[in-house]
Amino acid sequence: MTLSAPQIRARKRRHGAAPLVMVTAYDEPGARFATAAGVDLILVGDSVANVVLGHDDTLHVSLEAMCHHVRAVAAARPDAHVVGDMPWMSYHAGVDESVKNAAALIRAGANSVKLEGGRVRRDVVRAILDAEIPVMGHLGLTPQSVMAFGGFKVQAKTREAAAALILDAKVLQDEGVFALVVEGVPSLVGTQLTEALEIPTIGIGAGPDTDGQVLVFHDLLGLGNRKPAKFVRQYADLGPLITGAIAHFAADVREGRFPGPDEAYPNPEELTQ
Repeated sequence: MTLSAPQIRARKRRHGAAPLVMVTAYDEPGARFATAAGVDLILVGDSVANVVLGHDDTLHVSLEAMCHHVRAVAAARPDAHVVGDMPWMSYHAGVDESVKNAAALIRAGANSVKLEGGRVRRDVVRAILDAEIPVMGHLGLTPQSVMAFGGFKVQAKTREAAAALILDAKVLQDEGVFALVVEGVPSLVGTQLTEALEIPTIGIGAGPDTDGQVLVFHDLLGLGNRKPAKFVRQYADLGPLITGAIAHFAADVREGRFPGPDEAYPNPEELTQ
């Protein structure tokens, strides 16, 4: 049964809840495999720009593309809560436009939306929530801020920066977000943030003490074309298997072994007379 936003909001480990499991998916097969594995949440992430569309960052994916991938994930009818990522510039040009764009992701099949940033996004978060759309926050190493950060760098490495991050998280909590992704921060900051909040934290490179963990589908399966980040654990290496299968097919075609009798339709008697 798909978890609702209020049910996810109640999933704090310190209250005895099991850790939340979230993976990204961008199409029907990915969502089908993820839900069969029993994940709690599927994030249709703007990371699709990197791992599917071949860009160097997440800034080059549009709202229309995100809706396209949300629809593909929803087509699997996953037994998991689907989070639609709001891409860069879809929530930066005023609250009315932001609400409209969040609604587009919901209509495409998402159960909630995710956006990056803390206090600076307070009005947008409030407006989207006022439209009855659940919102997940995202703090720490926020990939849409890569140009401002000067690269993909660990965040909250000083006491002042860690305190500012926790303040941002509390603002988002007070506004009503149901969960918070925290990415690319020292483990101690992930622990302190989780302890400071009543909503669950879902970590990616934030240490072992968050209320859940998320990884990118292509990273954990070994399908990426870049060296994975330090926080990635690769659970399979499917790339060579896929290459090998396609190479086997190509060899069979070139050597006349495919198609064989098992892959050919029988000839009707009328045609053989």
